[in-house]
Amino acid sequence: MSQADQLGAADLPADLPAARATSPLWTFGLLRSELSVTFRRWRTLALLGVLVAVPILIGVAVKIETSDGSTVGGGGEGGGPAFIAQITNNGLFLVFTALAATLPFFLPMAVGVIAGDAIAGEANSGTLRYLLVAPAGRTRLLLVKYATTMAFCLVATLMVAASALLVGALLFPLGELTTISGTRISLADGMLRALLIALVVAASLIGVAALGLFVSTLTGSGIAAMATTVGLLITVQILDQIPQLHAVQPYFFSHYWLSFADLMREPVYWDELVKNLGLQGLYAAVFGSAAWARFGAKDITA
Repeated sequence: MSQADQLGAADLPADLPAARATSPLWTFGLLRSELSVTFRRWRTLALLGVLVAVPILIGVAVKIETSDGSTVGGGGEGGGPAFIAQITNNGLFLVFTALAATLPFFLPMAVGVIAGDAIAGEANSGTLRYLLVAPAGRTRLLLVKYATTMAFCLVATLMVAASALLVGALLFPLGELTTISGTRISLADGMLRALLIALVVAASLIGVAALGLFVSTLTGSGIAAMATTVGLLITVQILDQIPQLHAVQPYFFSHYWLSFADLMREPVYWDELVKNLGLQGLYAAVFGSAAWARFGAKDITA
């Protein structure tokens, strides 16, 4: 599916030395091939297109709503994603709003699709066994798949931020902005914080990526793996909203996702940010190890 189109028989002669097959350059070639194929698929491009469209829709909606002099959000509850009321004052707030709007569902759903299809998609198309004969090696192939998924996390998040920044600059003024703490910071400082927020959002998805990769090793159907991963994502977020489960909610991978807003405080509040990154690292370690154990012992028949 992914590598079969890139690595032909001519590229892998029967007498390929073991040293060459396990060399860092061969690993880099495998990663480069996987990245190329993943980001050229129509499915991936469609997912990125939807993500890029979200900031555009938010910006246009805010512009239309405020064209008659009304305000967005109304200052009360239920007024929309965080920061939305500030967009008309400074277009940079559209970056924060777009990330807050896409993080709970759109971004993790897209990551779940890519991660869920990583191994199961290869098995479903009959190329997984070919990859292991190549030889890619199970551990190396799993690491390459995870690295590709993480690259998608970063690219998708940065594209949302870039789209929001462009639309915000076109539709609204840019300049100094007011932090959540009420202090004023320069535009350059605000853009730096926007970049840091985008990186934190991307890092917040490593737990979902590891979970999706583990699910992908459990089945030979890419669609089933993607559906299961997205279903688990939705279930966890529903459970995170039930007050009776407050004792276990801090252990859900989505619980601290919106802590990136603390980067817009002066001084920055690091407590929940550190908890979020630590929790994501824990999920990546647990489900990454589970995926490695499962894939290493799996009987590959396709």
